[in-house]
Amino acid sequence: MKNKIKALALFSGGLDSVLAARIVVELGVDVEAVYFVNAFLQGYRDRATMGSYPVLAEIAREAGIRLHVVDIARAHLQIVQSPKYGYGEHMNPCIDCRIIMLKQAKEFMQKNGFSFIVSGEVLGQRPMSQRREALNIIDRDADCKGLILRPLCAKLLKPTSAEEKGWVDREKLCSFSGRSRKPQLVLAQELGVKKHLAPAGGCLLTDPAFARKFRNLCGLGKVDVRQVQLLKIGRHFYFSPAGIRIIVGRDEQENSYLEKAASAQDTLMKMGDFSGPLTIILGNGLGEMGKLLEVAARITARYSKGKEEKLVRVEYWNKREEKRHSLFVQPTLPGESRADGSLRLEDSLAKSA
Repeated sequence: MKNKIKALALFSGGLDSVLAARIVVELGVDVEAVYFVNAFLQGYRDRATMGSYPVLAEIAREAGIRLHVVDIARAHLQIVQSPKYGYGEHMNPCIDCRIIMLKQAKEFMQKNGFSFIVSGEVLGQRPMSQRREALNIIDRDADCKGLILRPLCAKLLKPTSAEEKGWVDREKLCSFSGRSRKPQLVLAQELGVKKHLAPAGGCLLTDPAFARKFRNLCGLGKVDVRQVQLLKIGRHFYFSPAGIRIIVGRDEQENSYLEKAASAQDTLMKMGDFSGPLTIILGNGLGEMGKLLEVAARITARYSKGKEEKLVRVEYWNKREEKRHSLFVQPTLPGESRADGSLRLEDSLAKSA
């Protein structure tokens, strides 16, 4: 008996990626999906294993496909900092991102016996990466010419190897284009696709507030996956001129995450006698911190239940030693102008120190 053709589908959980995979399944191809994890995804605070993605796993199961999760965060971060094809409106290097994902997909395909790659892209849907010229550049630079089947717009593109070899019937593929979602919604009803993620966009690099924080981080020269993950939570303050970052949790979930994420070089801080946030001073140990320690303590107190007190006790420590130290400070800083969670290196609390 002849072996069944296998295809690897790029999977985001969004409607387009689900439909693209389902179309190829309906054409008799054995489809498995791959979800590439990077540091800039919305909605997932932890880079982790398959068990941390129950929603995606359920969407894949309903679509009749097996889901693989592959972490490309470190390689992706290098591309984001110096993209060959530049950025979009903010810090989003969409063309370079697609190239690295397709390179990773091709490597996974070759190692695991797949014959071609499936993508949910729609011609003209995204202005930077889904133009005809951009798709050609992506396929060329990823060394994937002829390997990428885009079922939702395949009839508007040149035939791929999967079509030329008769693995899929080109006449049963689609010719969608532009930004309208109506054709996809009709097709989803026809195929019985009900579960998919909302089309809000999953990349934080397209968010202007996050892009500003990431740009500041790059300017400090302290960019690694952990640092980027920490940008997603808490209120961020930059202590000038040292450029040390202070992160203040906004709720119990963030406090817990920050405590787990703290390294032996970080200083942790919380209120001694009032409820309030957990604060981290990143990468400065418990050495001579001078004014930095006082500033971080006053920021911590400012967001606590003791913010109206004249003097409060703040505890600080790190994971290398059990002993906790205490510091007495005023909960507010002279000249405080605003504290809305979007503070940058030059702004408000940390600057006034």
